[in-house]
Amino acid sequence: MQMIEIGRLLRSNANSCTLGCWVTQLSVPQFGGMVRIPVGDGCEVYGMIYDIRVDDDGLVKQLISAGEIDNDVIQDNRINRNVPVEISVLFIGYTEGGAFYHLVPPRPPLTLDAIYPCTEEEACRFTSAGRLGYFRHLLRANDVPVSELLAAHLLQVGSMQQRQERPEWLQVATQELIVLLRDDYKTLMSLLSALGDTGVFQ
Repeated sequence: MQMIEIGRLLRSNANSCTLGCWVTQLSVPQFGGMVRIPVGDGCEVYGMIYDIRVDDDGLVKQLISAGEIDNDVIQDNRINRNVPVEISVLFIGYTEGGAFYHLVPPRPPLTLDAIYPCTEEEACRFTSAGRLGYFRHLLRANDVPVSELLAAHLLQVGSMQQRQERPEWLQVATQELIVLLRDDYKTLMSLLSALGDTGVFQ
Protein backbone atom coordinates (compact mmCIF):
# COMPACT_ATOMS: atom_id res chain seq x y z
CA MET A 1 0.00 0.00 0.00
CA GLN A 2 1.39 3.42 -0.99
CA MET A 3 1.89 5.83 1.89
CA ILE A 4 0.58 9.35 1.28
CA GLU A 5 2.83 11.98 2.81
CA ILE A 6 0.89 14.98 4.11
CA GLY A 7 3.77 17.20 5.13
CA ARG A 8 7.24 17.64 6.57
CA LEU A 9 8.18 18.49 10.12
CA LEU A 10 9.08 22.12 10.82
CA ARG A 11 9.79 21.97 14.56
CA SER A 12 9.17 19.68 17.52
CA ASN A 13 9.65 19.16 21.24
CA ALA A 14 9.05 16.25 23.60
CA ASN A 15 5.25 16.60 23.47
CA SER A 16 4.27 18.03 20.10
CA CYS A 17 5.37 19.15 16.67
CA THR A 18 4.39 21.42 13.83
CA LEU A 19 4.45 20.32 10.22
CA GLY A 20 4.16 22.21 7.00
CA CYS A 21 2.12 21.28 3.96
CA TRP A 22 0.49 22.98 0.99
CA VAL A 23 -3.16 23.78 0.38
CA THR A 24 -3.20 21.08 -2.32
CA GLN A 25 -2.44 18.49 0.41
CA LEU A 26 -5.05 19.82 2.84
CA SER A 27 -7.79 17.36 1.85
CA VAL A 28 -6.13 14.55 3.84
CA PRO A 29 -5.40 15.89 7.36
CA GLN A 30 -8.32 16.96 9.53
CA PHE A 31 -8.83 18.23 13.05
CA GLY A 32 -8.66 15.29 15.46
CA GLY A 33 -7.07 13.05 12.83
CA MET A 34 -4.28 10.67 13.78
CA VAL A 35 -0.88 10.76 12.12
CA ARG A 36 2.34 8.79 12.40
CA ILE A 37 5.95 9.84 11.97
CA PRO A 38 8.64 7.22 11.26
CA VAL A 39 11.76 8.20 13.20
CA GLY A 40 14.05 5.28 12.35
CA ASP A 41 15.06 1.97 13.95
CA GLY A 42 11.50 0.66 13.57
CA CYS A 43 10.07 3.37 15.84
CA GLU A 44 7.06 5.43 14.78
CA VAL A 45 5.62 8.35 16.74
CA TYR A 46 1.82 8.71 16.82
CA GLY A 47 0.09 12.04 17.15
CA MET A 48 -3.22 13.83 16.86
CA ILE A 49 -3.89 17.00 14.86
CA TYR A 50 -5.15 19.75 17.16
CA ASP A 51 -4.71 22.86 15.02
CA ILE A 52 -4.55 23.76 11.32
CA ARG A 53 -3.33 27.23 10.47
CA VAL A 54 -3.33 29.00 7.11
CA ASP A 55 -1.21 32.16 7.31
CA ASP A 56 -1.69 35.23 5.17
CA ASP A 57 0.95 37.16 3.28
CA GLY A 58 1.30 40.52 1.56
CA LEU A 59 -0.32 39.45 -1.71
CA VAL A 60 -3.39 37.97 0.04
CA LYS A 61 -3.94 41.24 1.92
CA GLN A 62 -3.68 43.19 -1.34
CA LEU A 63 -6.17 40.90 -3.08
CA ILE A 64 -8.68 41.22 -0.25
CA SER A 65 -8.42 45.00 -0.16
CA ALA A 66 -8.94 45.14 -3.95
CA GLY A 67 -12.57 44.08 -3.59
CA GLU A 68 -14.18 41.35 -5.70
CA ILE A 69 -11.71 38.57 -6.58
CA ASP A 70 -12.01 36.39 -9.67
CA ASN A 71 -12.11 32.65 -8.96
CA ASP A 72 -9.15 32.04 -11.30
CA VAL A 73 -7.05 34.41 -9.21
CA ILE A 74 -8.05 32.57 -6.02
CA GLN A 75 -7.12 29.19 -7.48
CA ASP A 76 -3.85 30.56 -8.83
CA ASN A 77 -2.99 31.98 -5.41
CA ARG A 78 -3.81 28.72 -3.62
CA ILE A 79 -2.22 26.24 -6.03
CA ASN A 80 0.47 27.91 -8.12
CA ARG A 81 1.79 30.07 -5.29
CA ASN A 82 1.67 27.13 -2.86
CA VAL A 83 0.04 28.80 0.14
CA PRO A 84 1.75 27.32 3.22
CA VAL A 85 -0.29 25.56 5.88
CA GLU A 86 0.94 24.74 9.39
CA ILE A 87 -0.51 21.75 11.22
CA SER A 88 0.06 21.27 14.95
CA VAL A 89 0.26 17.72 16.28
CA LEU A 90 0.15 16.49 19.87
CA PHE A 91 2.12 13.30 20.51
CA ILE A 92 0.02 10.50 22.03
CA GLY A 93 2.42 7.55 21.92
CA TYR A 94 4.66 5.45 19.75
CA THR A 95 5.26 1.95 18.47
CA GLU A 96 8.55 0.07 18.65
CA GLY A 97 9.32 -3.57 18.00
CA GLY A 98 5.69 -4.22 17.18
CA ALA A 99 4.47 -3.00 20.59
CA PHE A 100 2.37 0.12 21.22
CA TYR A 101 3.15 2.53 24.05
CA HIS A 102 0.81 5.33 25.13
CA LEU A 103 3.80 7.28 26.43
CA VAL A 104 5.76 10.35 25.38
CA PRO A 105 8.10 9.21 22.58
CA PRO A 106 11.70 8.49 23.63
CA ARG A 107 12.88 11.19 21.22
CA PRO A 108 11.07 13.79 19.12
CA PRO A 109 11.08 13.59 15.33
CA LEU A 110 13.63 15.69 13.46
CA THR A 111 13.21 18.57 11.05
CA LEU A 112 11.98 17.51 7.60
CA ASP A 113 10.80 14.08 8.80
CA ALA A 114 7.78 12.98 6.76
CA ILE A 115 4.32 12.75 8.37
CA TYR A 116 1.66 10.30 7.21
CA PRO A 117 -2.04 9.97 8.07
CA CYS A 118 -2.86 6.80 10.00
CA THR A 119 -4.78 4.20 8.07
CA GLU A 120 -7.96 2.87 9.62
CA GLU A 121 -6.15 -0.28 10.70
CA GLU A 122 -3.29 1.68 12.28
CA ALA A 123 -5.65 3.99 14.16
CA CYS A 124 -7.71 1.08 15.46
CA ARG A 125 -4.67 -0.91 16.56
CA PHE A 126 -3.17 2.04 18.42
CA THR A 127 -6.39 3.09 20.16
CA SER A 128 -7.24 -0.52 21.11
CA ALA A 129 -3.82 -1.21 22.65
CA GLY A 130 -3.48 -0.91 26.41
CA ARG A 131 -6.05 0.93 28.49
CA LEU A 132 -6.56 4.19 26.58
CA GLY A 133 -3.60 5.73 28.37
CA TYR A 134 -3.08 8.21 25.56
CA PHE A 135 -6.08 10.19 26.82
CA ARG A 136 -3.92 11.70 29.55
CA HIS A 137 -1.75 13.45 26.94
CA LEU A 138 -4.85 15.17 25.59
CA LEU A 139 -6.31 16.09 28.97
CA ARG A 140 -3.13 17.75 30.24
CA ALA A 141 -2.35 19.68 27.05
CA ASN A 142 -2.30 23.46 27.27
CA ASP A 143 -3.80 25.77 24.64
CA VAL A 144 -5.69 22.88 23.07
CA PRO A 145 -9.51 22.77 22.61
CA VAL A 146 -9.70 19.53 24.60
CA SER A 147 -13.45 18.92 24.44
CA GLU A 148 -13.72 19.57 20.71
CA LEU A 149 -10.58 17.54 20.03
CA LEU A 150 -11.79 14.53 22.01
CA ALA A 151 -15.23 14.71 20.42
CA ALA A 152 -13.72 14.78 16.91
CA HIS A 153 -11.39 11.91 17.82
CA LEU A 154 -14.18 9.74 19.25
CA LEU A 155 -16.37 10.43 16.23
CA GLN A 156 -13.63 9.46 13.77
CA VAL A 157 -12.16 6.48 15.58
CA GLY A 158 -15.55 5.26 16.80
CA SER A 159 -16.65 4.92 13.18
CA MET A 160 -13.42 3.11 12.31
CA GLN A 161 -13.77 0.70 15.22
CA GLN A 162 -17.37 0.05 14.21
CA ARG A 163 -16.24 -0.95 10.74
CA GLN A 164 -13.55 -3.16 12.31
CA GLU A 165 -16.31 -4.92 14.30
CA ARG A 166 -15.40 -3.37 17.65
CA PRO A 167 -18.60 -1.44 18.38
CA GLU A 168 -17.90 -1.49 22.12
CA TRP A 169 -14.82 0.72 21.78
CA LEU A 170 -16.74 4.01 21.73
CA GLN A 171 -18.67 3.20 24.90
CA VAL A 172 -15.53 2.04 26.71
CA ALA A 173 -13.61 5.15 25.64
CA THR A 174 -16.40 7.49 26.72
CA GLN A 175 -16.70 5.80 30.13
CA GLU A 176 -12.94 6.10 30.62
CA LEU A 177 -13.06 9.82 29.90
CA ILE A 178 -15.91 10.28 32.36
CA VAL A 179 -13.81 8.56 35.03
CA LEU A 180 -10.73 10.65 34.21
CA LEU A 181 -12.74 13.87 34.34
CA ARG A 182 -14.78 13.07 37.44
CA ASP A 183 -12.98 15.83 39.38
CA ASP A 184 -13.12 18.35 36.52
CA TYR A 185 -16.83 19.06 36.16
CA LYS A 186 -16.39 21.98 33.74
CA THR A 187 -14.33 20.00 31.23
CA LEU A 188 -16.58 16.95 31.60
CA MET A 189 -19.73 18.95 30.84
CA SER A 190 -18.02 20.62 27.90
CA LEU A 191 -16.98 17.22 26.54
CA LEU A 192 -20.45 15.70 26.96
CA SER A 193 -21.94 18.73 25.20
CA ALA A 194 -19.49 18.36 22.31
CA LEU A 195 -20.22 14.63 22.08
CA GLY A 196 -23.91 15.42 22.00
CA ASP A 197 -23.35 17.65 18.97
CA THR A 198 -21.56 14.83 17.11
CA GLY A 199 -24.64 12.63 17.29
CA VAL A 200 -22.55 9.50 17.93
CA PHE A 201 -24.90 8.25 20.64
CA GLN A 202 -28.15 8.81 18.81
